[in-house]
Amino acid sequence: MSDVIHDTLRRPLASLRLSVTDRCNLRCRYCMPEDEYAWLPRTSILTFEEIERLTGVFSGLGVHKVRLTGGEPLLRHDLSTLVAMIARNPRIRDLAITTNGLLLGKHAAELRTAGLQRVTVSLDTLRPERMLAFAKSARHADVLEGIAAARQTGFARLKLNAVVIRGFNDDELTDLIEFARAHDAEVRFIEYMDVGGATRWSRDQVVSQREMLDVLARRYGAIEPVRPTGDDGRAPAERFRLADGTTFGIIASVTAPFCRTCDRSRVTADGTWFLCLYAGAGIDLRELLRRGAPDEELASLIRETWQGRTDRGAEERLGVADRGALYRIESLRADPHREMHTRGG
Repeated sequence: MSDVIHDTLRRPLASLRLSVTDRCNLRCRYCMPEDEYAWLPRTSILTFEEIERLTGVFSGLGVHKVRLTGGEPLLRHDLSTLVAMIARNPRIRDLAITTNGLLLGKHAAELRTAGLQRVTVSLDTLRPERMLAFAKSARHADVLEGIAAARQTGFARLKLNAVVIRGFNDDELTDLIEFARAHDAEVRFIEYMDVGGATRWSRDQVVSQREMLDVLARRYGAIEPVRPTGDDGRAPAERFRLADGTTFGIIASVTAPFCRTCDRSRVTADGTWFLCLYAGAGIDLRELLRRGAPDEELASLIRETWQGRTDRGAEERLGVADRGALYRIESLRADPHREMHTRGG
């Protein structure tokens, strides 16, 4: 039985986001809007064996949900091997991936065979010309192919993430609902956040949960909240149901943060552990791994750190006067770990 631990707000250590690479093949405005980046040294990137070992230590402390992230995780060579290694851990009950979908069509079947249970695909727009302008990629068709492959391969509860930005895609809410319905998926609308590489963030670009619900209600009529059950009570998205039964979610990280129930932390591709997406600094776990520290030493550090956790980053940002982007470009470049593509959003 896992030794479940809690922080100062009684939040359990239950969900772990593992970044497997800081590289990405898109340049989305809310994550990687600049032209040049400082990449993590390849020698610093954790091996699959090191990731598997860390996952084992975390699972012994209560983690039972693991999500593989990046950058774009499918850029990590032979990712299905890592999936199979993590899937062997009986304490991990939910193994998922978040991907931009460009390479998913090629890898969906092998990931499913390896033991991956769930897939979330980022789909901010249904219009190829908007993706080209926003993410500097003309490969919109590959994303759609990846979504179709995930469905055909048999992944359950396929989710589509859409970051909603005023003036970019806020006129596509109903289109995305209809697309998700047609592909037996559930869309998650995400308020545009002021973290990491969102160097051009401003409050007026945020489309709030309330606004989104108003827009959708004008099209679909009454919308009712879905009462969370089980682990859904700590999920970042609030779920809603249309009159015909179609469900969708909204992650209101800016206007209605979920800090008080947040049970997730993240490990970067080079082994830095962050307790909050807004955290200024992380804990270096790679150094312990590579100097041969026993699992007990790793577990002790993780346990003590989590038990002292007080992070409420998004809540604290609510009180910032004249709120702008969390980092200016020069501050962001001072530490690659501040980047969203490094931290594993």
